[in-house]
Amino acid sequence: MSGVRRTVLAATVAATATLGLSTGQAAATPSVDTIVNGILSVTPLCQGTIDELIIACTELENLTPRFPVMLDMNPIGTHLVVLGAGLTEDGKIRPVLAQRLEAALRAAERYPESPVVVTGGVPRNGITEAGAMKEWLVSRGVPPERIIEESESTSTVENARFTNDVLLERRATGAVLVTNRDHLERAMINFRQAVDARIPVAGIVAA
Repeated sequence: MSGVRRTVLAATVAATATLGLSTGQAAATPSVDTIVNGILSVTPLCQGTIDELIIACTELENLTPRFPVMLDMNPIGTHLVVLGAGLTEDGKIRPVLAQRLEAALRAAERYPESPVVVTGGVPRNGITEAGAMKEWLVSRGVPPERIIEESESTSTVENARFTNDVLLERRATGAVLVTNRDHLERAMINFRQAVDARIPVAGIVAA
C-alpha cells in the first residue's frame, strides 16, 4: 500500500470514530471492506485537488447500494445526481439506466428534501437522457420542480463539468452520484476533479 493510501485509510478511521460510526474492526487493522459508504467524502483529507489523492480516496471508498452518510448529515444541501446512459433509438430507457433510476428513486423517497439532478444529453428521437430520466421519475411520484435537468453532456467528464455548474449555481453543499458499479468509481473521480474540492462527492451503486 502506498504512503498516500495509508494516509487516506488512517484519516478514514479517524473520521469514522469522530462521527460515531463503526468499521467493525479495531482501528489499528481497518479493512477497506468495512469502511462506511461515503465516509471518505466527508474526510477533509479527501477533499483536495491533487489527482493522486482524489484517485486514492476514490479507490478506497466502499461503494455500495447503501445511502452515504452525507445524506443523513445534510439532506437539504446534498444533491442526488443520476448519470445518464444511452437511450434506445426511439428514445426509451434501457435496463442499465432503469437500474440507476430505481436506485435514485429509493434515495429520493428516503430523503425527500434532497434535490435531484439528472445529467445526460445525446438525444434519441428528440428526447435527451436527462429528459427521459425526469419523465421516468415524475411518473413515479417525484415532483417535477424537485428535478433539475442537465441535458448537454455527452460523456462522463462532461456530466461532471456541466453538473458542477448546476451545483455551483444552486449552492449545493454535496453531491451523491447514482450509477452502476462499473461506472461509479470513474464517475466519482471525474466529479471530484470537477468540483475542485469545493464540496464532497459520494456515490450509490445501482443494483
